[in-house]
Amino acid sequence: MRISRCEIRVRYQETDQMGVVYHGNYFTWFEIGRTTFLREMGYSYKDLEKENIMLPVVEVKCNYKEPARYDDEIIVEAKIKELKGIRITFEYNIIRKLDEKLLATGTTIHAFVDTNLKPVNFKKTHIDMYKALINN
Repeated sequence: MRISRCEIRVRYQETDQMGVVYHGNYFTWFEIGRTTFLREMGYSYKDLEKENIMLPVVEVKCNYKEPARYDDEIIVEAKIKELKGIRITFEYNIIRKLDEKLLATGTTIHAFVDTNLKPVNFKKTHIDMYKALINN
């Protein structure tokens, strides 16, 4: 199973007055992990959009375990949890690099749709990419 890892340094603008990362920023980090994962496979959102495929988020969850703080170096891990029908689920871990402490976990569920937001049977329309995703 492929796990993508990328590193991010927490910026001051991502924190509150206490120096703790604002909770909504974790969703941005999930997106960074997901796009890195796809790019490492040789695909990008830009490539998908050229082929009339969109991946809107239909559900998102985040479990906060410990706070990330200003100037922490964090690792965003992303992997595919499930690929079923018109949906793909990604799973994430947010880890502080210094002590390898797990700070948060999460999932995002996306639907394969066209630019008119109509469901797409990705398995049939993009056979090679579907096979690559399913084998991760």
